[in-house]
Amino acid sequence: MTVDDIPELLRIGDAVHPSLPDSDYVFTERIQLFPEGCLILSDRDNNNNNKIYGYAISHPIRHGQPPALDSLLHKIPEDADQYYIHDVAILPELRGRGHATGGIRMLLEEVASRFPTTCLVSVYGTGPFWRRFGFEAVEAVDEALKEKLRNYGGGAVYMSRKNSAAS
Repeated sequence: MTVDDIPELLRIGDAVHPSLPDSDYVFTERIQLFPEGCLILSDRDNNNNNKIYGYAISHPIRHGQPPALDSLLHKIPEDADQYYIHDVAILPELRGRGHATGGIRMLLEEVASRFPTTCLVSVYGTGPFWRRFGFEAVEAVDEALKEKLRNYGGGAVYMSRKNSAAS
């Protein structure tokens, strides 16, 4: 993923979850701060242009402290001890083909495995999808996290998993 991809990322985000927007500055910052956690799903069209169909944004955080929706990190905390999957978005016409699964596995095995746990906020009833990767709902969350979850809309669930490769 590069900053040149941002217009397409915004288009995909608007199509997949219009009520949960991330601004272009959020994408720019995540790409600059932690490029290895930023993936795109793409292929080349007939004119040899890169067509983007989906993306994943992820990065390290302090345990239990994911950023608020559409907010800047400013930096990756030096004492980050948890990995956070901020967003995975695939256009509807490419869903069901294993693309999200492949990207998530790549993140979990190659990047997140450096941390004891990985977390995310599940929206739109996607909990069963995330459970396939070992994520479980975390019921006991502090007030700050409860407030962040409210901004994700009804039914948002904070989930976490142990990373088996981390020690």
